Amino acid sequence: MRRLILLRHAKSDRPPGVRDLDRPLNKRGRRAAPAVGARLAEVGLRPDVALVSSAARTRETWAAVKEALGHPPEEIVPEIYEAAPEQILAAVRGAPEEAGTILVVGHNPGIGDLAAMLVGAGPKGLRALLATEFPTAAFAVIAFDGPIAPGRGRLEHFVRPRDIDPDLAG
Repeated sequence: MRRLILLRHAKSDRPPGVRDLDRPLNKRGRRAAPAVGARLAEVGLRPDVALVSSAARTRETWAAVKEALGHPPEEIVPEIYEAAPEQILAAVRGAPEEAGTILVVGHNPGIGDLAAMLVGAGPKGLRALLATEFPTAAFAVIAFDGPIAPGRGRLEHFVRPRDIDPDLAG
């Protein structure tokens, strides 16, 4: 079985004159990212590889998350930046075959749309929630008995920062 963890970057700032690609996390994002990493570790989800968008906010999110996960191998994948779900899926399919658990740190709407595209089973309430929102620093864990393909995944977890700590809601 393979698992895919889709993580949207934590909340970012919008400083004047800073390119979108270079936007850093804001204060809430810097608090949420390590909390997300701790939750992933707490439920035993340690990726074999992380595919990270080249944006500053995704790299900063991953830097905080990986602390709790034992610093798994990572690859900066520019194609994930503001990508459509199909582009993100292509990056996932390019991950090493031996990677049983793949984590992607990316952006909406691509991350949320990919999760919705892949999930075909799982708890009805979680699937309904996933269909309505994919906030910053949220993650979805999708399991596959066969290939990672549309409609073939089973949603195991969908966690928003406010589910970890109500003070992280925004």
